[in-house]
Amino acid sequence: MKTAKALWDLMRLDHGFMLFIAVLIGALIGQQGLPPADKLIFAFFTPMFLEASTFSLNDYFDFEVDRRNERLDRPLVRGDLEPRTALYVFFILFPLGILAAWFVNWVCFLIATITGFLSIVYDVWMKKVKLLGNFYIAYIMAIPFIFGGTAVSTNIPPIVILLSIIAFLTGVGREIMKDIMDFEGDKARRVKSFPKYLGIRKSGLLAAFFYVIAVAISPIPFLFHIGGGYYLNYYYLGIVLITDVILLYTSAKLSFEREVDFKFYRKLTLIAIFIGLIAFLVGAFVG
Repeated sequence: MKTAKALWDLMRLDHGFMLFIAVLIGALIGQQGLPPADKLIFAFFTPMFLEASTFSLNDYFDFEVDRRNERLDRPLVRGDLEPRTALYVFFILFPLGILAAWFVNWVCFLIATITGFLSIVYDVWMKKVKLLGNFYIAYIMAIPFIFGGTAVSTNIPPIVILLSIIAFLTGVGREIMKDIMDFEGDKARRVKSFPKYLGIRKSGLLAAFFYVIAVAISPIPFLFHIGGGYYLNYYYLGIVLITDVILLYTSAKLSFEREVDFKFYRKLTLIAIFIGLIAFLVGAFVG
């Protein structure tokens, strides 16, 4: 059980399931119903394998830094797994993720290949330039909607693009919060991040700005007929408002309080993102 939990933590499989929900939402909207089972299966394994493999590679390269930062949430730091295990996971699952995308269609294969390449660049280099890395992580949160849409159709509905934008903005906010959490360790490594150039206070305000913009555009699918089943869908509105309240509450804390428990609010915003995914999923199904 200990090894199984360590592997789960290494591969962040909970993130993988959230990515697949985003893929499923894009596919449901693009197909206007349930997509073919074979497409769905390979569309499931693509983000799952790529996410698991690149997170493993990330922990391999970050091992020494995570140890200095006492990141006991990392199984390599805890000593539950050897660093070479992370490499084994990467070299096995990464090509399987790319291969799975090939069986969806060539557009998805192209998206998976580009995203996989960017993931390696991030693990090896981009994370040291967090001014770029933050937007890459946000891209990873947004692209599954597009991937799901292209899995079933060559025409991406505007609603899928809008949902991707909401995910992207929220992702940038969360990554800036993480930069603030990791500021001391990043400073020792001379990492280029928003806190380094703006300071803790202004970086918190910037993260709040991205959250507020995401909240501001979240009612658009309800108010305007731009595709999917979101227009005047009160199920979608009721659930997404929970996410909006959490993000606005977090934004207020970041904007008006000097001492903020960034670790707590990072977890809280992850819950908000999951609830937002449920809202998007309900809108796609009920509509």
